[in-house]
Amino acid sequence: QPTFKASLAEPILPERSAMDKRVYRPMTETVRTFLNPAHFFALLRSHGTTFFTGVPDSLLKDMCAFITENVPEGSHVIAANEGTAVATAAGHYLASRNIPCVYLQNSGLGNTVNPILSLCSTKVYSIPVLMIIGWRGEPGKKDEPQHQLQGQLTPSMLQEMNVPYDILPDYAEGAFEVLEKAYAYMQKEKAPFALLVKKQTFEKYTLSGDQGAFVDANMLHREEILEQIISTFPEEPLVTTTGFTSREVFELRAMRGQTHEQDFLTVGSMGHCSSIALGIALSKPSTQVLCVDGDGAAIMHMGAFLTGGTVGLRNFKHILVNNAVHDSVGGQPTGAA
Repeated sequence: QPTFKASLAEPILPERSAMDKRVYRPMTETVRTFLNPAHFFALLRSHGTTFFTGVPDSLLKDMCAFITENVPEGSHVIAANEGTAVATAAGHYLASRNIPCVYLQNSGLGNTVNPILSLCSTKVYSIPVLMIIGWRGEPGKKDEPQHQLQGQLTPSMLQEMNVPYDILPDYAEGAFEVLEKAYAYMQKEKAPFALLVKKQTFEKYTLSGDQGAFVDANMLHREEILEQIISTFPEEPLVTTTGFTSREVFELRAMRGQTHEQDFLTVGSMGHCSSIALGIALSKPSTQVLCVDGDGAAIMHMGAFLTGGTVGLRNFKHILVNNAVHDSVGGQPTGAA
């Protein structure tokens, strides 16, 4: 065994003769492991899961990228929101009796509550669904403020919804065991089961080529559009959407030495920024209020378009920047191309 000098961190290795063939290797339990998306996908298929639907998430982007490139169109649906994903998955099960997979970020768990409790529950239609949930705001991990409370409450939310869960291991043998447990439960109870996915669980997998984004070279980049909006409306209240848009507005204001006090950066509650802006415009009828939205967020709660149009305020301006991808979570297509 190596010994250590009292004052140094370097080990003193024992003297070796020419015949000493011993090799010193690092302990395998200290080597970081990652779950290969292709291997995980193969495990799901071995249990009969061939249908996938959900909303992309940054913690699941490698898995989502693999699914996007390797699952036929009719067997993969990037949904408008997490609730519609659960409902679509339920339809697949009703038609095929094969257990579907729904993927989402835990911030979208609230959108699944209604279809899980009033559609998939054993007290209603008994529909098994494998839910793969990116665990943002995991306790003990540094994350953005909008994820911290959601991360803390995610396990208890699943318990209150009567959805059993397990944590997906980051190595193949562990994933195999957890999936055996999950599918045994779903097949017996005919009810949903959730897998929580921690940060950096999956091995890297990058989308190759264009996945539905606009490719017109003459189109403006999002940051160029935001620069024009800020220049044209320098003092009007801005309500900006989730993701890169709010981050870039903040950076542009700082770069120009402008105040942030008239901006509301919607860092959470994806899909609701136009409703926030509408509420401000209703309360300040003499002030022009601008909402700067994105396609992925706007699609998530498009009913807000009907509400905004019905109210018909002349001081409410809704600007939608459409790049046809979920840009901040991996670049999967939104369907808006």
